[in-house]
Order: sequence, then C-alpha cells, then structure tokens
Amino acid sequence: MKMTKGSKRKFQHWQVVRLLLMVYDFAAVIVSFGIALWLRFDCKVTSVEPQYLTTYTKTIIIYALFCLVVFCFLRLYKSIWRFASYSELLRVILATVVTGVIYTGSLLVFNLHMPISYYVIGITVQFIATLGIRFFYRFVLLLRGRTNNEVQKKNVMIIGAGSAGQMLFRDIKHAKETNETVACFIDDNPNKWDRYIDDVPVFGSRDHILEAVDKFNIEKIYVAVPSANPQDKRDILRVCNETSCELMNLPGMYQLYTGQVSVSKMKKVQIEDLLGRDPIKPNMDEVFAYVRNKVVLITGVGSIGSELARQIASHNPKQLILFDIYENNAYDIQLELRKKYPNLDLVTLIGSVRDSRKMFDLFKKYRPQIVYHAAAHKHVPLMEDSPCESIKNNAMGTYKTAYAAMVHGCEKFVLISTDKAVNPTNIMGASKRLCEMIIQAFAAKIKEGKAYEIPQLFTHEKDMIEKTEIKEALKTTTTEFVAVRFGNVLGSNGSVIPIFKRQIEAGGPVTVTHPDIIRYFMTIPEAVSLVLLAGTYAHGGEIFVLDMGEPIKITTLARNLIRLSGYTPDVDIKLEFTGLRPGEKLYEEKLMAEEGLKKTKNDLIHIGCPIPFDINEFLDELDGLLDAAYRNEDDIRERVQKIVSTYHPA
Repeated sequence: MKMTKGSKRKFQHWQVVRLLLMVYDFAAVIVSFGIALWLRFDCKVTSVEPQYLTTYTKTIIIYALFCLVVFCFLRLYKSIWRFASYSELLRVILATVVTGVIYTGSLLVFNLHMPISYYVIGITVQFIATLGIRFFYRFVLLLRGRTNNEVQKKNVMIIGAGSAGQMLFRDIKHAKETNETVACFIDDNPNKWDRYIDDVPVFGSRDHILEAVDKFNIEKIYVAVPSANPQDKRDILRVCNETSCELMNLPGMYQLYTGQVSVSKMKKVQIEDLLGRDPIKPNMDEVFAYVRNKVVLITGVGSIGSELARQIASHNPKQLILFDIYENNAYDIQLELRKKYPNLDLVTLIGSVRDSRKMFDLFKKYRPQIVYHAAAHKHVPLMEDSPCESIKNNAMGTYKTAYAAMVHGCEKFVLISTDKAVNPTNIMGASKRLCEMIIQAFAAKIKEGKAYEIPQLFTHEKDMIEKTEIKEALKTTTTEFVAVRFGNVLGSNGSVIPIFKRQIEAGGPVTVTHPDIIRYFMTIPEAVSLVLLAGTYAHGGEIFVLDMGEPIKITTLARNLIRLSGYTPDVDIKLEFTGLRPGEKLYEEKLMAEEGLKKTKNDLIHIGCPIPFDINEFLDELDGLLDAAYRNEDDIRERVQKIVSTYHPA
C-alpha cells in the first residue's frame, strides 16, 4: 500500500477481504457462545441464569479479541482461500483448540463457572463458523468458474496420474486464462484404474487412449510421464498420434524435480519424438575440454555447421572462424553468436573451399588447430544435373582444404560425410565417398611419413607456394584426419520435414517419391555430438558411424507429421507418390559390408575399418578427375566410377 502526498489511502483487494474476515470472526465468536448459552437453557433467553449471562457479557468481548490475535499469529488472514486445502484446515483446528482451551481455563482460574455444555457447544459452533466461511468462499468460486466456463472449455486428457500429472492437473484447474478442463487420466498402473482424482476418472491404460478420446470428446492430450523410458514414451505418443488431438509433451524429469510442471512448460510433440530409437546423449565433457582455448575453423555454416558453431562457442575456444560462400548463412550465425557470446573471438569469412589461394591464406593467417569441414553440395537431384560441380566443390574442395590444413600444422581435420557415400547410386554420394578416400589417403601418407608425396592439385599457378617450403612442412606434419558418417538430419536445410510442413500449410498434397522408400534419421544436436566426439576419438583415417537404429519409412514420417499438424492423412491431406528422383535409392546404408565395425567408448558410435585401395594410384587419378571436372566433361560419371569401385549410377 503506497502513499503519496495529497493522495488518498488505497487498500489492496486482499486487505479489504482480510478486514472483513476479521470483523466476521469477531462477530462469529460472540454469536457462537451466545448460541451455546441459548441452547443450554432450552432456547429461551429469559431462562438463562443471571450469573451465567453476566459472565458471558463480561468475558466474550475480551475472548473474541484474543481469538483475532491467535488467528493472526496462525496466518489465517494471509491464506489465499480460493486455494484452501489440508494445511488451512489444520490451522483452523489448531486455532480453535488453542483459543477454546485458554478461554475455558481462564474462566476456571477466575472462578467464573459456566455449564460444560457452554464450552462444548460454543467451541464447536465457533469452529464451524470460522472454517465454513473460508471453504464456502472457495466452493462458490469453483462452482462459479465451472458454471461460467462449462460451455466453451475444451476437454483434455492427461496421460500419467503420478506426481507430474497431478501437478499439471492442478495448474489447469486453477489457471484463470485456460479454456480447458481435464476430462480423464490415463495411467498404466492398474491400481489407479476406475479411481478418481478430484472427481476426474483414471480411465485405464495406454490401450484405452483411443476409447477415452471418443468417450470424453478429447481435443487435447498432455503427456506427463517424465520417468518413462524412451521406448514407452514413443509408444504412447504413437498411439496418441492416431487421434486428431493436439499433443503436448513434458520434456523430462528436470521439470518434475524442480516442481516446474505446468501448462507453460509443456511443449508440442515434435516429429523427432516419434523416432524409432533412443536419442544419443554422450558425455561431452571430454569434447569441450578438447576445444577449449583452441583455434577452430568451421567450413560451411548451414544446419550442421551452425549447430557446431553454437556448441563450440559456448565452451571457450581461443578463436572461432566461420567460413562459407553463402553470406546469408554466415551473417545469421555471426549475429546470433555475437549477441550471445560478446567476448568470443569470432571471425566470419566469405569464400570458396575450391579456391586454393584463399584456403592457404586463411590457414597461414589464423593457424586453426581443429577443422570441421561441413562445406559441400548435398542436394542429390540437383547434383545429378550438375555432376561436375559436385566433384569440384565436394571432392576437390575437401582436397584443397585438407592440404592447406596439413601444410599449416592443423591438429585435427574432421570431414562431415553421409550414408549416401555407401554404395552410392548418385554423383553426390560418390563425391562424398571420394572425400572419405581423400582423408584416408592423407592419413595413410602421414603415418608413413610421406605426406610430401601427396600431389598439389591446384587450378591456379603451380608455383604460388615454394615447393621446398611445403615439403619441409609436410615432413613433420601430424594432422589427424577423420570422417563422420550419418544419415538424414531432421529439420536441416533441404530435409524432407520443412518440405512436408510447407505442403501441409498449403493444404497438400504431401509428395513422397515412393511408398517403400526408407531413410535413417537423426536430430541436428545428435549429428553435432557425433562430429565433436569424432574429433576427440580420432587417431587418423577412421570413418565414424552412428548406430541410428531402425530406418523409418518416409510415408510413415509424412503421415505422422500430418497428424501432428492436426489433420487426418488421406482425408484432410492427401499423399501423392511422384516416383524416385534421378540417383535416388529406396534405402540408404550406413556402412559398406566390407568395412566391418569397431567399438568406441560410446556404444552407439562405431568405427568402420577402411576398405583398402591403392593410395598412390588414387592420388594420381584425382589429377585427371580435377581437370575433367573443370573442363565440364560429359563422361565425369564414368571417370568417377573407375576411381570409386562401389559407385553404380542409377
């Protein structure tokens, strides 16, 4: 309550309520014991004996004032009675007992005797009067709220009748702004079935979700099972996804531990929640200890490169260099990082990995210790139409960047590869397999101490750097090269999810190339975790492979996304099959059969054993491939097929 000169005193609403409640309690105490005396003498005031009436009138005012003091001490005037519960009941009982005992004892001490029934009836009526007004207030508010909002409120279901579900239920129940009412609970514990939480039934297990949706006209489902294992949670979400209800999910146990279970903490169910495997959650302490105080270069700052930049920037690199030919990507992530990490030494450069002189200048000036090479053309159909660009940018861009890194003493070079490099049927996949072979060849030459034998494949003047200078540097180079191979990334630039979302927003149809096409999927954070881990595990020449579980049919993915958007597949939004695109396979493979697997510290990350190939012959053939690509020869696919034996154009 604030006062300013010349202003009137203004009371808050709760202060007015408290004052009125104190007046009521004062009157209720006086009336309660008056009723007790009246009842004792057969409801006739004239029958009350004079000494009892005198004792009552002399003591009752003092007693009523004493009750107000006790009530204040026990905080009966500070409770929010619209939320009155068990603790408020206990405080009213305690207040009644304390005041009643002291009143009775005081009269006896001063030899002011009253009938025993006077004390019993008076204390009882006082308790009923003081408690009743408080809980009656809550009852009226709840009844009024139900009556006012009964028509417009939507029915919701809470899956999980445990602690999280009950917290969420109370939040929905007491929130003024919500237009929702909880119609039922679902829980897999049979001991809770056919029982009630505040008049709301626990209808049954996850097997009864569809039945409950129909019976209670459910429009929205809250999944509040933070302790469930990932497989159980996915099974529940998939059942819910069969309905047309809006789905909301509690992220995890953290919200339960901190008591932050509320409607505002729920998030919409995302397509990645329906993946057929557990998310990868590696211990990243080792990774971030490795990048701390290092100069780190990231080439290509699209979806993966940007997430790499975010995670590395948060762990104190000495300097972070972003390099991309597309200025919009570079500018967006530059603005984001400068705002979030104002003390970060951030360098953003525009250029092409195909420019030998640019790459040499970059490495000479900044001397990056770790390189994450994500720059590449990745769109399969577009590369089928421009195969030479795929070779120039992917294969030769990797060669030139890796060579510059090796010459200038880079410690680790991590190549971002793809499962499309396995038995490729398209030129993009074949170009990425060439990238893997390049880093394997570089790693092998370094281990043999013959890095100086690696040819300089430059399209600019051959003497731009003294060969003797390069050879001296290559005699002592120890750069460790590694590739990281994974599948499709959900939500990345060019992935199917954004395309499907745009098609759904436009009212359909959603286009899928083939009803049987399948793909492995992972989230952007998972992909970046794998890339970062590869940098610490690398000893040179490895291809790291993620165990991505079972592949998912693209039709299943499309139908799930349509349901998550609130539509019914094949009714509201149609699916159309357009036929396989040039170079596209029905399925992708994570690993060539010949490679085999080795374990790492992480059970979900493996190392593919390199397929042997003649390194000297391979390096010699690259020179001719480079010339053919820059001359835009029509037989570029045939040339690539001679070098990459596993490449079989579709």
